Amino acid sequence: MANRLALLFGGICAVAAVGYAAAASNWVEISERGNQICIRSNDIPNHATGKFPNRGNPHTIRSQRINVCVTASPVKGKRARANGRGAIGIALNGVLIRPGTADYWDPSSPRGHSRNRSSGWNLEGMGASSLLGMDRANAHVDERGAYHYHGKPINALKTMGGTQIGYAADGFEIHYMGSRAKSGYRLKKGNRPSGPGGRYDGTYVQDWEYVGGSGKLDQCNGGTLNGRFVYFATNTYPFYPRCFWGRPSSSFRGL
Repeated sequence: MANRLALLFGGICAVAAVGYAAAASNWVEISERGNQICIRSNDIPNHATGKFPNRGNPHTIRSQRINVCVTASPVKGKRARANGRGAIGIALNGVLIRPGTADYWDPSSPRGHSRNRSSGWNLEGMGASSLLGMDRANAHVDERGAYHYHGKPINALKTMGGTQIGYAADGFEIHYMGSRAKSGYRLKKGNRPSGPGGRYDGTYVQDWEYVGGSGKLDQCNGGTLNGRFVYFATNTYPFYPRCFWGRPSSSFRGL
């Protein structure tokens, strides 16, 4: 796989970012070190981004120093490992994939949400995309200036050269196959019993439940592709894996 990626990206990709990210250029290097696949990047996308800061996101895109490695031989365990709000993986263009958020419903905040966890109602990145200032690539910027995807990387799909769009932190590949990969989650029925109230509409993580079913992905958005276990990016929640079947690399800690 590392050889295929080297062929696809030429080892180093230096493509001028356009739009409002034009202050820096995309740089990513994918290499194989022993039994590991390592990705170094500046976390700048190779496509146009939205304008940052914006009404829902006060941060400015800044180059990062990303250096992560994942096993080239991931092993699927018997139990899924939960993941917090940190990066679950990295796209082939060197941009972090981080579907979770740190924001919760908070009626005492002028914005209606904050990092106060006490309400228990966690904003879902794509479900609350307008509140969080997502751009058309389903991404925004954190307080460090790190651009990251919450949904499928729309503007980067044409440059990926296949269905694989990245690697999860435990080494399994992440693929996007459109409607052919079906999430096993669905919106709950009825109204929220507390917190923000109103009907379950996907604004919060707690609006969703896993039901599985024939032809559906597992609870970590995993499934089989050409006889191999992989994760999928999906058009609906959870959009990316939010748990791991393998052991996530410590190199993603804090990202």
